[in-house]
Formats: sequence, C-alpha cells, structure tokens
Amino acid sequence: MKTIIYVHPWDGSYNHAILTKVIEIFKERNQQYKIIDLYQDEFDPTYHASELKLYSRGKYGDELVGKYQSMLQSSNDLIFIFPVWWYNVPAILKGFLDKVLLKNFAYIENKYGSMKGLLTNIESVKVITTGQAPKWYIQFLGGNGIKKTFIKATLKAVGMKNIQWLHCGYVSLGKNENRVKFLNSLPAKL
Repeated sequence: MKTIIYVHPWDGSYNHAILTKVIEIFKERNQQYKIIDLYQDEFDPTYHASELKLYSRGKYGDELVGKYQSMLQSSNDLIFIFPVWWYNVPAILKGFLDKVLLKNFAYIENKYGSMKGLLTNIESVKVITTGQAPKWYIQFLGGNGIKKTFIKATLKAVGMKNIQWLHCGYVSLGKNENRVKFLNSLPAKL
C-alpha cells in the first residue's frame, strides 16, 4: 500500500498540483493509496504537557497519531509532498514526525543511546519538495536540512529504505514550462 503524506494548506498551490498528478498516476496504474493530509485533518503539531507525559513511554493522546501510525504500519511506500520553508520541512510536518514516530513504534533505543528503526516495512520513500531555491542551493548554501536531517537522521533512522528526493525549484518566479516538465517527469519516478 502506498501512503501519500501531503503538507500544504492551500489547494491552489503547485504542491496541490503535484498531489493531483500523483493521484492520477496511481489511479492509471490501479495502485491502492491512502492520503494523510495534515492541514485538512487539522493535525495539531504542538506537544502539550499532557502528551509529553506519555512521550517517554511511546504513548499518545491525539487520536490522529494512532490513525497515522496504523496507516504507516500498513504501508510499504511513502510519498511526501511539501514545500521547503526556511530550508527545512514545514512546522506541521516536524510536529508529525515528533508526535507520530514514537519510541516502540518507529524505533527502540539501544544501550548506547542510538536508535534501531522499526519501520522496516517501508521499502521505498519519495520526498517531493518545492521551493523558490533550487536543490543545489538548499544542499550547499541552505544547510542541506532535507537530506541531512529529514532523510538521513529521521527517515533512515526509523528503518525506511530507498529514499529519493525530488525537488522543483524556482516555483514562484520560474517559467511555467519548468513546472509542467516536473509534473510530466513524475510517472517515471514513482
């Protein structure tokens, strides 16, 4: 099962056009998919004191966390779609990672303080991002937060494999032909 994790508040965005294209591709291929839409679900990314009391035990108080964990457990492919804001993931996605990828669900700690990933059922991940900055700028001048922190230190750490990052830069100031070309390249990459 494929799960799309979509992170954008506006349905008129280029990110929404990417989501629409990905859904179209999966429908054409008769592939089953589910969508986690953090904004539509009104997911609360903030940890509250009552939730932090549960954190060290790998428990949660937010019903959406249980729903999302169940969806991740039944998935073998993930597709993240989000804009790069301040050279990193949007805050709501960071909150999703904090609240959903819990101990004893996504990882266990070993005696040396490192983690052993438990989400080994996820065999393939596509990280599709957009932004004004091109990928090279994000990587070499913007701190490379997507690859270093999101992909390597988070997704790989919890056991996900075969992670590919696709990025469309110059989204608001670039040529429409480039946005169309990126959309048309997705079938070969998914």
